Amino acid sequence: MLPETRRLATLRRSFSLLRALRHEQSRPDLFYRPLAEDTASLLDALRADLAGLPLAGASVLDVGGGPGYFADAFAARGAHYVPVEPDVGEMAAAGITVPGSVRGDGRALPFRGGAFDVVYSSNVAEHVADPWAMGDEMLRVTRPGGLTVLSYTVWLGPFGGHETGVWEHYLGGGFARDRYAHRHGHPPKNVFGESLFDVSCAEGLHWARQVEGASLVAAFPRYHPAWAWWLVRVPVLREFLVSNLVVVLRR
Repeated sequence: MLPETRRLATLRRSFSLLRALRHEQSRPDLFYRPLAEDTASLLDALRADLAGLPLAGASVLDVGGGPGYFADAFAARGAHYVPVEPDVGEMAAAGITVPGSVRGDGRALPFRGGAFDVVYSSNVAEHVADPWAMGDEMLRVTRPGGLTVLSYTVWLGPFGGHETGVWEHYLGGGFARDRYAHRHGHPPKNVFGESLFDVSCAEGLHWARQVEGASLVAAFPRYHPAWAWWLVRVPVLREFLVSNLVVVLRR
């Protein structure tokens, strides 16, 4: 199952993305550009595996598109790419202009139902107080037969605390936030309880399995090699080792 998607999921890719992660705060271009290329490749492979179609010619909605690094990667594959982002400052942060970009809330998307062939969100759900309301909206604007792809950071994984550290969040989100502020003299970009929340792997799988009007067709760890995808099937263990969960639904 998913031969093209599995072909991309190599150990070399995992190490490459992990190396890029260290630049997220200091040189975001060195982090987001490789991530954008990887995301476009992933969606291209998923569409080939699940719909028998390339990404070229598809309408793609990026929920939480951020400062625009992803636009070029999708344009290179011939997709019609539309990002939606609630924060104007985030949209302008990198000085990148994306024609057709939209300001809007992922929980109330400003589009008609069934407007897009592929709707995806990468590393956004953990920043939303009610991520499953956003997931429902993503499904609403996906056309019948289209794909909804939700990828997010799992709280109990090593990166759940984001820039606040790799162990501090295990003692509580508030502790991690306050320790970061004490050490750096300012609060973190991702403030626990305000712009960062403890979203579990089990919650995402439960939502994807019971949501009406769509079927769960794949679930796997975003940054793991394919031989480690089995981790998603093991309760408790997956919360600590999956790191980032991808759920794929067909509308």
